[in-house]
Amino acid sequence: MNEKDLVLRAQVGDFDAFAELIGAHKDKIYGLARKLSGNDQDAEDIVQDTLLKAIDKIDQFRLEASFGTWLYTIALNESRALFAKRKQTDLKPIEEYLPGGHSGSHETGDHHRLFDWRDPGSVLESEELRKKIDLHIAGLPYKYREAFVLRYVEELSVKEVARTINESEAATKSRILRARLALREQLSEFFEDRHDREMS
Repeated sequence: MNEKDLVLRAQVGDFDAFAELIGAHKDKIYGLARKLSGNDQDAEDIVQDTLLKAIDKIDQFRLEASFGTWLYTIALNESRALFAKRKQTDLKPIEEYLPGGHSGSHETGDHHRLFDWRDPGSVLESEELRKKIDLHIAGLPYKYREAFVLRYVEELSVKEVARTINESEAATKSRILRARLALREQLSEFFEDRHDREMS
């Protein structure tokens, strides 16, 4: 049975059809929630709230997008709602990550240690690095974490990320860049140690 038929059956109360729709996307939704939350408990809460919301709103789904995209959007909204209640400090301005900026690391002359990690997507393929990055992603303010995860983990284009988070492309690019710079700064010591090992 195709997705459209399953949705139509789910909309008239067929729970088995709904369960089949959910089963095709639940792992991906959990993976997204886990990346955005940084812990299992919050991820499970996000997934549960997403499924409950989907059950409540299934009759409003108009088949204008795929069911997975619709479910994905609900999960993002539930993640935002969860983290909106938690106060988080903002990241430094982009200029402070550059040589001559005003952050503490630059004042002590350590800016040379900020290794260029090029494409974060390819870096994430390393198991060792991925664990380190996951830890630091979880520490980013939510709006930057969301943009970074959608761009480099879910591999959406900047345009798709902007549409998903309902921001302009310029604002989205800024969030992604600031997340990259913040993570690169936090991971500099790891990159330096790895570089030294490769050169020895």
